[in-house]
Amino acid sequence: MLTAFARAFKTPDLRKKLLFTLGIMVLFRLGAHVPVPGVDYRNVQTCLDESKSGQGLFGLVNMFSGGALLQITIFALGIMPYITASIILQLLTVVIPRLEALKKEGQAGQTKITQYTRYLTVALAVLQGTGLVATARSGALFGSCHVGNQIVPNQSIFTTITMVVTMTAGTCLIMWLGELITDRGIGNGMSILMFTSIAAGFPSALWGIKLQGKLMGGWLEFSLVILCGLAMVGLVVFVEQAQRRIPVQYAKRMIGRRSYGGTSTYIPLKVNQAGVIPVIFASSLLYIPALLVQFTGSKAGWATWVQSNLVKGDHPVYIVTYFLLIVFFAFFYVAISFNPEEVADNMKKYGGFIPGIRAGRPTAEYLSYVLNRITWPGSLYLGLIALVPTVALVTLNANQNFPFGGTSILIIVGVGLETVKQIESQLQQRNYEGFLR
Repeated sequence: MLTAFARAFKTPDLRKKLLFTLGIMVLFRLGAHVPVPGVDYRNVQTCLDESKSGQGLFGLVNMFSGGALLQITIFALGIMPYITASIILQLLTVVIPRLEALKKEGQAGQTKITQYTRYLTVALAVLQGTGLVATARSGALFGSCHVGNQIVPNQSIFTTITMVVTMTAGTCLIMWLGELITDRGIGNGMSILMFTSIAAGFPSALWGIKLQGKLMGGWLEFSLVILCGLAMVGLVVFVEQAQRRIPVQYAKRMIGRRSYGGTSTYIPLKVNQAGVIPVIFASSLLYIPALLVQFTGSKAGWATWVQSNLVKGDHPVYIVTYFLLIVFFAFFYVAISFNPEEVADNMKKYGGFIPGIRAGRPTAEYLSYVLNRITWPGSLYLGLIALVPTVALVTLNANQNFPFGGTSILIIVGVGLETVKQIESQLQQRNYEGFLR
């Protein structure tokens, strides 16, 4: 991998793309430290030092924003509104025939769906920004912080609107920066920015584990976490690269005097076909009851049960519910994102067939059978990876933003692998040695 990066920097046009991408990443991190107008930055830092309770409830969004959420900066919402909008549009594509027709129109339809995603991102940014400002004004953002209700000293309507508009504009700027990376840089822009946000929290999280450690000045715990992280990265790379290749044979066709087809290929079905989406769905769903209790301030029986069982990440009820939700959403997302009948119809249309399987409905049933079989290990793998922060919380007394676990490690490794593949593919396009020999 290091050789690929060294060769990339020796290639002029690739070097420009890499430097452009790094420049956008630096600009993105600078924006994550610029406070929103109307926020008392000193009180925010005081609350961050005093209380960690907010990180348990808002940990997912805070991780995707690179820590900007709890600092209430112009990039506080991060990339989360765009991710949510993309997932919503992807789910609606299965339900709304108009969106499904746009998806089948190729590049023109995809451009229209991207435009809808941008509009929905702005709407979600306004909604999430309003919720964040309301939470900060009420003092609930940092839990028991003694200056929590002084985060926004001036609580006038004008100040509130200014804060919401600023954070919405920050989300739109992030969306534009991501598209710039996609067009002029290397890799998928939104994924690169997500990678940057998560990786930015690694140094402080690792150093925090060292400071909390008790054996050999914390260095033993620090070393164990590093070894655990390397092992997890290896496991994630192994599973993410694993795939079930279903052979496909295309029959020969005579068109005029030329024959077409007669080739052999395969359908690659990944073991983790759903990616990180089930973990995000399960985390978001488990946050809803805790958010309702926090906003309503209810002391009823259900609220007490939620506070006791679904807020603490190390509670058995939380662990079992989290694991089962991940497994469920893994099957759910695979079912809506991969249509065996559509794949079978396309194969039949172009004269393709799976050896030993009849074209049409038998092919669709076979694909569905194989997909269900490989989704089981993929969903169990996602559930186990997502529970690593809980194990760290109990054994190492680490916080819930444990660096090598759950969503963070899946995104870091997935984006890293995809970016390296793109760099290597562009290097191969510029290497003509094999043709000149």
